[in-house]
Amino acid sequence: MNRPALLIIDMQNDFVLEGAPLRVAQGRAIIPNILELLRKFRKRGLPVFHILRIHRADGSDVEITRRELFRSRPFAVEGSAGAAVVSEIAPLPGEFIIPKVRMSAFIGTELDLILRTLGIDGLVVAGIQTPNCIRTTVFDAIAYNYPVILVEDATGAQNDEIHRSNIRDIANIGVTVTNAQDLIRMLS
Repeated sequence: MNRPALLIIDMQNDFVLEGAPLRVAQGRAIIPNILELLRKFRKRGLPVFHILRIHRADGSDVEITRRELFRSRPFAVEGSAGAAVVSEIAPLPGEFIIPKVRMSAFIGTELDLILRTLGIDGLVVAGIQTPNCIRTTVFDAIAYNYPVILVEDATGAQNDEIHRSNIRDIANIGVTVTNAQDLIRMLS
């Protein structure tokens, strides 16, 4: 990869903070590693994409499997504090914010168009949650012919068993799996 982009997926208050409606248990623990990746990408002037789940207040754009959940505990509502990126890794001016309403960062978004316009030749993926939004984004990236590096200690799930089993599946389709420190060395 000569020009990789960093995709940070769903690191939002409603999915990371204690007491959040859809808190992912490993979400807070991965913030330091994501922050290290961010620093490296920012220092090298490489593109950073904050991929955010954003829903209409009425829930009309929520998947059929989550409509009941949304009615009882609305999450990632457009303009709400819960939809914002956690403060530790907040986007800087010039970084891309890509809203999505489905698990994959590619479905119904402008992500692929912007990546191709920027001449991106590979993706580094971090964020939550491994079996859902991480997995679908990685599989779709492969379908669009992007080489992908998944940073295993900068991604997380509800528990280590779920995280590890999905990492194995992702590695089995040819995705490079590494840790944050090794990736930072590769980018140096």
